[in-house]
Amino acid sequence: MRTLGNFFKRLLCWLLVLLLAALAAVGGVLGLQGWQLYRTTQQDLPAAQLYETISARPSFTTCDAIPQTYIDAVIAVEDSRFERHHGVDPLAIVRALWTDLKTKSLAEGGSTLTQQLAKNVYFTQEKHFARKAAELFAAVDIEKHYGKQQIFEMYVNTIYFGSGYYGIAEAAQGYFGKTPAELTSAECVLLAGLPNAPSAYSPNSSPALALKRSQVVLDRMVSAKKLTKIQAMELQDEITALPVLARN
Repeated sequence: MRTLGNFFKRLLCWLLVLLLAALAAVGGVLGLQGWQLYRTTQQDLPAAQLYETISARPSFTTCDAIPQTYIDAVIAVEDSRFERHHGVDPLAIVRALWTDLKTKSLAEGGSTLTQQLAKNVYFTQEKHFARKAAELFAAVDIEKHYGKQQIFEMYVNTIYFGSGYYGIAEAAQGYFGKTPAELTSAECVLLAGLPNAPSAYSPNSSPALALKRSQVVLDRMVSAKKLTKIQAMELQDEITALPVLARN
């Protein structure tokens, strides 16, 4: 019996080794595919030219013309460790994997703002592992060339806010008839929540979901100590009263 037990233990160990080897091989193949995909994108638009290209757009808006509340809201809800990572956040990836395992979904991606910028500029929104690997390579490259402020500016000027609006300037004008600098704190919070799922959260599509998403943003801002609980409650009342929600 002891011999049989030892046999099964050894068999289990060998199966585990084979599984790990297979995973490493798959990871190597996907990594190579991702690297090749990333290199292809650099032929058309190198990371070193990214800011120059995006900032040449007529509607490009710098951080100086964006309310601090909006900046705080975006970082809190999308990438709370934005100032501390170098394009890829291993902690966020592990946290996202754990959430996906618990929920049996791919709802959480663990992407940083820099990864999201890379995805928006270089790749499609289709989810597959090779593209994800390419996105990682691109994010690290972007972080080598630019500071956090430039990366944030490129991000908010290229993301989709729903209802056909790309970039913070179009979103501010389209939803509120304002420039980004004129946005109120309530309007900033509402806009910060839209890019996560713009088609679903757009006030023009679903005011109820947009309002629910704004509460998530406020909760994250409280956790990040950018707002007190009282300030968040006051802002939620202001968001509820926004005409863009009421008119729907």
